[in-house]
Amino acid sequence: MEELTKAEERIMLIFWKLQKAFVKDVLAEIPDKPKPPYNTISSVARILATKGYLNFKAYGKTYEYFPTISQAEYRKIKLKKMLSGYFSDSPSSLLSFMINEDKLSKKEIEKMKEIINKIS
Repeated sequence: MEELTKAEERIMLIFWKLQKAFVKDVLAEIPDKPKPPYNTISSVARILATKGYLNFKAYGKTYEYFPTISQAEYRKIKLKKMLSGYFSDSPSSLLSFMINEDKLSKKEIEKMKEIINKIS
């Protein structure tokens, strides 16, 4: 699937939250600072449909959109791309980076150890 822009990703987050929605529903979820025009959200929804992230049901000239990919599936795709692009396909490099750069708490590190031990 084609990668999403930041604006497209923000709109997709709303579609994942709502599960199915008209453009007016998405617009209602966006905070007023400043709120984008209806046509902008409509255009982004059409682009997301073209990219395969949304499908729609037409009611005359009005469209109800719904995700074709779950947020979990998208997260997996993004993580694999980040892992290959920045960490040479090495989960241990990613984990090392998280521990050293993000200053994970001892509690978070212990939780990661638990997860790894359950898998082993």
